[in-house]
Amino acid sequence: MTFKTTQLRDAITFALAVGSTALAGAAVAQEANAPATKEATTLDRIEVTGSRIRQVDLETAQPVLSITRADIEKQGFQSVADILQNISATGAPTISRAQPLLAGENVGGQFISMRNLGATRTLILVNGKRLGISTSGLQDISLIPTSAVERIEVLKDGASSIYGSDAIAGVVNIITRTNFEGASANAYFGQYSQGDGATTRADFVLGFTGDRGSLTAAVEYRKEDEVFARDREFGAYPQGPMHPDRGWTTVSQWGVLNLPTAAGGNRVLNQDGDWRRLSNFHALNTDNGSREGSTVDKSNTNLQTHLRTPLESRSLFVNGVFDITDKVRFRSDMLYSSRDAERQVAGYPFQSGSAGPVPGGFKMSKDSYYNPVGTLWAPGNSTPGNTIAAQDVNFWRRTWEVPRVDKSTSTTWRFSAGLDGSFDIGERSFDWDVGYLFNNNKVTQENYGNLNIERTKQAVGPSFLNANGVVQCGSAAAPIPLSQCVPWNPYIPYGRVGDGGLTGNKALQDFLFQRLNSSGETKTNVYSANLSGSLFALPGGDFGFAVGYEHRKEEGRFIPDAQAVTGNSTTLAGGPTNGSYSVDEFFVELAIPVLADLPGAKELSFSVASRYSDYSTFGDTVNNKFGFKWKPIDSLLFRGTYADGFRAPTINDLYGGGSQTFIGFTDPCDTVFGAAKGNPTVQAACGARGVPNPATFRQLQQGLVPSTTEAPQTPVPFFSGANPNLIPETSKSRTLGVVWSPEFVEGLNVSLDWWKVKIEDTIVGDTPTQMLNDCYLRGDASRCTAFTRDPVLGYVTTLNFNSINAGYREAEGYDLELNYRLPTSIGNFNLNWQTTYTASDEIKTDTNPRSAPIQLVGHAVNQSNLGTFRIRSNASLSWEKGPLSATWGARYYSSQKESCLSAALFPSECDNPTYRAPDTGGSIRAINKLGSNTFHDVEFRVATPWNATVAIGANNVFDHLGPTLYSAPSANTAYSGQFDIGRFVYMKYQQRF
Repeated sequence: MTFKTTQLRDAITFALAVGSTALAGAAVAQEANAPATKEATTLDRIEVTGSRIRQVDLETAQPVLSITRADIEKQGFQSVADILQNISATGAPTISRAQPLLAGENVGGQFISMRNLGATRTLILVNGKRLGISTSGLQDISLIPTSAVERIEVLKDGASSIYGSDAIAGVVNIITRTNFEGASANAYFGQYSQGDGATTRADFVLGFTGDRGSLTAAVEYRKEDEVFARDREFGAYPQGPMHPDRGWTTVSQWGVLNLPTAAGGNRVLNQDGDWRRLSNFHALNTDNGSREGSTVDKSNTNLQTHLRTPLESRSLFVNGVFDITDKVRFRSDMLYSSRDAERQVAGYPFQSGSAGPVPGGFKMSKDSYYNPVGTLWAPGNSTPGNTIAAQDVNFWRRTWEVPRVDKSTSTTWRFSAGLDGSFDIGERSFDWDVGYLFNNNKVTQENYGNLNIERTKQAVGPSFLNANGVVQCGSAAAPIPLSQCVPWNPYIPYGRVGDGGLTGNKALQDFLFQRLNSSGETKTNVYSANLSGSLFALPGGDFGFAVGYEHRKEEGRFIPDAQAVTGNSTTLAGGPTNGSYSVDEFFVELAIPVLADLPGAKELSFSVASRYSDYSTFGDTVNNKFGFKWKPIDSLLFRGTYADGFRAPTINDLYGGGSQTFIGFTDPCDTVFGAAKGNPTVQAACGARGVPNPATFRQLQQGLVPSTTEAPQTPVPFFSGANPNLIPETSKSRTLGVVWSPEFVEGLNVSLDWWKVKIEDTIVGDTPTQMLNDCYLRGDASRCTAFTRDPVLGYVTTLNFNSINAGYREAEGYDLELNYRLPTSIGNFNLNWQTTYTASDEIKTDTNPRSAPIQLVGHAVNQSNLGTFRIRSNASLSWEKGPLSATWGARYYSSQKESCLSAALFPSECDNPTYRAPDTGGSIRAINKLGSNTFHDVEFRVATPWNATVAIGANNVFDHLGPTLYSAPSANTAYSGQFDIGRFVYMKYQQRF
């Protein structure tokens, strides 16, 4: 089969074959190394991502970005995740390595969120077949070795009719190397200019080809070291470098004795004071941010917390192809990957009054030797300065000596095998394939740094000074051996050795802290069969079709440690997740070429696809897609699509055991940040439903002190669970675009695509903020039963919320891509420019018709609803001359707005204290606008006579840092998790054999 070339097609072919950057590319895909020629050429039919019909035409009705092997080798980003995250159409990842406070089975993985619509709405394929998923539906691309990748095709359009569930925002198809001849070894090392965050990577690729097949193997090792928040100015303090003394927590490493207000309230031991004497305790300094705050008696948790979490991976990929006959081919590939990840956060902020599964926690026994107001040191005994009666007491203590560390190991085996071939009926050729895919992922997690609550209760229970001068649990009449209990004095500050404190006390640390072990496993089994070909001729070409069947079964479980399940550990409690589902699917796709080679219609064609899916969980669904291509002249192409999409509920959505979470929320009854501020009606509603002193009520944050920011984390854990009654999300997506290769500018190719996606029945976690707003602002009594309040202090003590189908997500924007190649006497230049402009992006997460959606474009909202940059733009200019080459790149992020930290206290950080716009629902919000950011990258390369390439480069070469963002989007510091954290300098060496 032949086709006529055009200037437009040639420009696209060239861009795909020899494009020099992963930041931009033509809006279509083809096999790597395809020839660019103006001669009539015979090509094999290929399958382009987004279609099952094999064809020779490179131009598709939908926008597809191709990242070639050459692109990957000419940049400083070395993991598949970093390469894809650098595409302008991607948003903030669902789980970021800048968010060490996140927990669960997915921590340590790396995920891609197309259009910022969520990683579970982006489908990841490997050689056209699904990558395995976690019980939460996430696909971890950190498991894929970069050395095994031949190219990556990114479909920036919905494709549920072609691939089924999850392909709402787009599809990433990672195509691995095959038919590789020879060997290649690569070494890479880089680190930040601050001397940390080193990245080491080494790989080796070996391939053999013969008359009947080929065998390709790639092995890779990668290690990326941690970066601590304390080692960056923007991360060293809870509320950024402009407020270094603000936002520290009162549950600190100094220990707090909780006394009744009449007896002096919360008190802290003087640094070198005798803990036996109450007179040596001073009143707790609670000023953590009324303006600049005080660091006295408080912790800066950023000192012990990762800014970027480390990981280490080892992987092996093998691909084999064998021609059984001239018409039948056997294909198989195997992937083994093992990834170790780690995260560290500050020691646990223990508060005895809210510890454990029993409401109210427990108290330090009055018979404890270390209780300064216990029976041993009470009035009437020999310790002056104690003035209150002996009593049990509550206490606080952050276990600074033992930071919380989670180590996660993920091991994946992936195997696929199949037969494919072709046959002829008359003059018609047909392609077929049958295949099997098995993916197995096992994850184990080890946690150290959380307290065993029952042992903690024993450690502050009755104790005495034995005859050997050693404090021992129990009593003289009924002693408990030190092997079974070690007494604890929580009032001894960090760094002070002795007197029952944690510092230097290994026996106590071993007693209080147990290693917790959780495990999980997921399995994917897929059987598939496909047939494609052409049936008859139309004026524009052959009428093509593809039909297929797929059976897929997903199984998954995640079993937390028994201590977490029972709530006997300070780790977030959660139940086991265990479940499975299966789906049978049939699809049909048609390619209808209507006209060709006519005036005003060099090409006019349509495409239609439909997929029927029958799930064992919720039933069946049908999803359709329509597309068109119209080329009025050779150099101009118009294209468009209209597609249905869906996302099925995951195993965790349906069968998850739920978990505790310290989620951020805004209490509407708070009189500073909540709706009750200056609103007597809301205050009255709060007073009627359990809020004491509603006219002055303050939401309490960690340490049970008044919140200093909007939406602080709850001081006690809430509980989030699953919902077996969930239904699938559904979507409608549309694209309309133009591709232009002007005849008067040789080497120029430009494409512009409009896109719009609306997702309905979104599966979202019901939020504490929404539940409380429904109860107090909208008077919905049914929403007032899932939480309780403390009768004295009024803060929310328990709250249960689940996943629900509610609201919608709608986004719209434009993708602009430009590729221009210019040969000159001083070298060949190639300019690539890729820009995504998001015109609107709004989300609604409730079922209340009166509530306004949240506007995400241009807003750094919060960690739950990650804001969307209005413009993300990447440009790259490459130069090649003989053995020398270089690439310069720029990554642009447009400005953002966020709520002011405090318009009253910090007016200089608040551009518009009376901001009112449609995106606020008409209400007034104090807004601060933060400027745009551009990060520049550079790389220099030289090809040596011994068939090697040596390169040096720097990402963020000018060491640019983004602004302080108090909303901390995709991060746990006052900074954006999408921004560079410093200048990263690297070198790499490639040797070809």
